[in-house]
Order: sequence, then C-alpha cells, then structure tokens
Amino acid sequence: MSLRLPPIPAWSAALIAALIGFGGTVALVVQAMRVLGASVEQTGSALTALCLGIALTGGFFSLKLRMPVVLAWSTPGAALLAATAPGIAWPAAIGAFLAAAVMMVVLGAVPALGRLAARIPTTVASGMLAGVLLPFCLGLFKAGATDPLLVVLLVAVFLLARQRVPLYALLLVLVAGIAITLVRGDVAPLPPGATFGALTPVMPAFDIRTILSIGVPFFLVSLVSQNLPGLVVLQAAGYTPNARTLIVGTGLTSVVTAPFGAHAVCLAAITATICTTDDAHPDKRRRWVVGILYAGFYLVLALFSPALVRLFLALPEAVIVTLTGIALIPALIGTMETMLSVKEDRDAAIVTFLATGSGLALFGLGAAFWGLLAGFLALGGKVLLRRV
Repeated sequence: MSLRLPPIPAWSAALIAALIGFGGTVALVVQAMRVLGASVEQTGSALTALCLGIALTGGFFSLKLRMPVVLAWSTPGAALLAATAPGIAWPAAIGAFLAAAVMMVVLGAVPALGRLAARIPTTVASGMLAGVLLPFCLGLFKAGATDPLLVVLLVAVFLLARQRVPLYALLLVLVAGIAITLVRGDVAPLPPGATFGALTPVMPAFDIRTILSIGVPFFLVSLVSQNLPGLVVLQAAGYTPNARTLIVGTGLTSVVTAPFGAHAVCLAAITATICTTDDAHPDKRRRWVVGILYAGFYLVLALFSPALVRLFLALPEAVIVTLTGIALIPALIGTMETMLSVKEDRDAAIVTFLATGSGLALFGLGAAFWGLLAGFLALGGKVLLRRV
C-alpha cells in the first residue's frame, strides 16, 4: 500500500494555525505567569507543558476520531490570570489550575452537570470576560504615554491587517513589534535559563480563596469561551464530535500538565476554523491529518518554548503591554457582542462587566468572582420580580 503524503494546503493550514495560536497570544501567557510569581524556569516549564498537552492530546484525538481536533491553551483564561492582583504564590496558582481542570472533567463526565452548564447565561459569563479583557486593551493606549511611536505603529499594522488579511493580523503585529524593538536596540540581555523544553513540577497548594477567586471564574471562562465554541466549529465543519469525550479528555490533559505550570488545555475555536475547512484539505474524510500536522508543529514549539519565553522576558514592558492589548481586541469585540446579544439580560451583563472591570477585590477574592456574583444576583432578582 502506497503512503499518501498530505497535500500542501494541509501543511500550510496546520503551520499557519500553530503560528497564529502560539505567536498571537504567547506574550499574554508569559505576562500571566509573571503576575503569578513564576520564575523564568517555571514559565518555560508552563509553556512546554502547554505545547506538549496540545500536541499529544490533539494528535491522539485526531487519529482516533478521524476528525481535525485542534487544541489550544485558554487565551481568555490567561487574560484572567494576568489580571489577578499580585501576591498569589505560584503553588497556590497551580492548585487553582488543578481545581479548574477537575471541574472540567467532572462536568464532562456527569451528564446532569453538562445540562446545567448549558443553562449558564452566556451573557453574564461574557460580561465577566469582557471586564477582564478591558483593562488590558486600555493598557495598550496607556503605554502610548511612554512609547507613542510603538503604539501608533503597531495599532496601524493591526488595523490594516484586519482589513486585508484578518487571520494573520496578530501574527503580523507580533513580528512588527519584535522587529521594531530589535531595530531600536531595546532588547535587554536574555535572562539565564534553558534553551530547550524542560518540565519543572511544583507541588500544588490548595487555597480556598484562590480557588474561588481564580479557579471557578477560570473554569467558566474556559468552558464558555473555548470548549463550547470549539465544539461548534467542529459541528459547523460537518463532524459530530462527542462533547463528553473531548471535554473530559482536555480536562484530564489539564490535570496532568497543571503541576508543570500549564493553566489549561482546551478546544481551539478561531485557529480550529483554519484546519477544518475545505481549504485545509479537500477530502473531509482525510482532513484529520491536518490535526496530526498541527500537533507535530506544537511538538516543535514545545522543544524551543523556554528559549521563546526568555526572548519575551527580554522585551521592554511597553512592548509586552502593547502586544497583549492588541492581541485581546478581537476577543473583547466578540465577548461584548455576546454580552449584549440578549436584550433581557443586558442589565445583568453590564453589572457583571463593570464589577469585573473595576478590579474590585474583597476578602481575598478577585474582581472576576465578584463580577460573576453581581451578575447572577441581578439575574436572580429579575426572576423574583417576575414572580411577584
């Protein structure tokens, strides 16, 4: 039997999806790990574990299910982590990652919980996410006070690319940002650390306040903004994925990789669309090979993850803030559209958005928790008033 190599479009689709998924938001992941107190070595371990989880689990499911199962790290989750008030110890953050992963596994394994999750108002969850994302997008323009030329140039690249080649916009912004920094000679010496992939385990510490403040909102954000849209992408491409299998599988992967610093491995949404269309492979029955190729590229990224982390840690703070803010603009647009999509829920969604965006922190619990609580109370009050 002759060996059939995948067509060129399959290779290009997988490569582009991997580069966009990794390059578009890696600065945000590095920033989140820094906020949580991870060292250079621990940040490199986190990125290595994320890439390995994405590659091995995605490749396994693509081969077993014969469909292009494309995974990614949780970008909205990384934004939530980066917005966390400093002071949380890295072991406690690991404990919150594990708790969120276990919640995802239990949700996928218990049908009744899955049906309950389907009833979570996406308007309120999106309001919380929009409140998390807003400070980063505002920080983009605040960076203009220290480096106006950088902000103007990168925003211009973003806007032009969104008009002409929207899929590559974030990747082009990343390339432009690094190029401008190199031309100006603003790159600091690379911090010491490993060049090739390495895994550094950390014993988790389970702190109830950290789990409530980070773990629970993180779980909801990853579910509503990554896993559920990822299932919709596969369905839109003509596949019939088993939601329980994929949610439990990605949750178990997150459980295994969390002790090495990985915050979450989820189904991809935006990058998955690149790998699931006719442009990626003309034969739907053979399109699963795109998922295998995508997994292979992530194995390569896992190999060099620590070196990439060191590169981003050497960039000026203004560059990281600007890249992060621009990378989250598309996500902010999408979440605000969903937040306001149901007219009856707009008041509750706006309350959630404002409470989260305010940065409110009480009793050791962060703004994401209080935003969700405010939104659910607003919805509950509306229901009670209808019954009176």
